[in-house]
Amino acid sequence: MDLKSYLKEIEQFLKEYLEKAHCDKYILGVSGGVDSSLCAAILKSAVGREKVHCLILPINSIPADAEDGLTLVKDLDLPYEVIDTSEAFNAYVKEFKNKGIELDKSTLGNLKARMRMSILYAVAQKERGLVVGTDNADERYVGYFTKHGDGACDILPIAHLLKSEVVEAAKIYGVRDHLAERVPSAGLFEGQTDETEMGITYQELDAYLLGKEIPEESKKRIEHLHKISGHKRIVTPMAKEFKRD
Repeated sequence: MDLKSYLKEIEQFLKEYLEKAHCDKYILGVSGGVDSSLCAAILKSAVGREKVHCLILPINSIPADAEDGLTLVKDLDLPYEVIDTSEAFNAYVKEFKNKGIELDKSTLGNLKARMRMSILYAVAQKERGLVVGTDNADERYVGYFTKHGDGACDILPIAHLLKSEVVEAAKIYGVRDHLAERVPSAGLFEGQTDETEMGITYQELDAYLLGKEIPEESKKRIEHLHKISGHKRIVTPMAKEFKRD
């Protein structure tokens, strides 16, 4: 199957799932990056603009991220809201400090992701919607997502697409090149990039998942990340069932 045909399958999947779930629309957090840009484009094509609600959620964010998100939703003519919770986030951080708790950069980034998740689900509940996740195959494999943050969602439309395929698909839908080719970043702190945090490139990760040869060090890094992130990809473990007398 070629990519264009598979994208049509995703669209049909999204259309049917919304109906089966008896929900009214899809709720999508838009960051300005290629993954959420592609999801927005697919959603509009699948169910129409009236059944998509985009949220741009800056939290002490780089202004360019929100600008890119605005560019995307305006290009696609999708309903959207900007909800800035920087003040709430800063209040959390202040309270932690008052208690003598210093959070490192990674933990603060994860806190932002979980705050965004809470907002997405609040809007989804209000509007009888389903929250759309934007993780691709690369991110799922190495666990590059925040547990109960951007990893929390009701549906994952692009979970089987490699990063290079996400970029290609975005261009198929007419997403601007500067959004499709933007340096991948979760925007969790200044200067943060996905590849720097993971310690590998998406090109290497794509190649690995396709069964191609890559440098041994990169291979070991990928396998290490996959191993330590296994808990993110399983249903929450439960104790053995209680057998009552």
